[in-house]
Amino acid sequence: MITVSERAAKQVNNLMENEGLNNEYFIRVSVVGGGCSGLSYKMDFDNESQEGDQIFESNGYKVVCDMKSFLYLCGTELDFTDGLNGKGFQFNNPNANRTCGCGESFSV
Repeated sequence: MITVSERAAKQVNNLMENEGLNNEYFIRVSVVGGGCSGLSYKMDFDNESQEGDQIFESNGYKVVCDMKSFLYLCGTELDFTDGLNGKGFQFNNPNANRTCGCGESFSV
């Protein structure tokens, strides 16, 4: 399962309102090659499911992930921080063995 924290849900709501997106849109998360640790997180809004997508509900939002990415993201929480170390979405991924200093890439 992939979950969304309350802080992330509030920020997602703000972004969707600012972009004029209706409730047909959902959060799509995935893993792509790249970054200093080998794999990077990707997050978008989408309104079209693909064959093989894994679909979860958390804090009022649908989170969709392709099966290949789900193998890396199983158990991950999408969070949001606005602290002194930076502002933005964070992936709290229990499967990551190593992350880079900026937290945007990881390896397993």
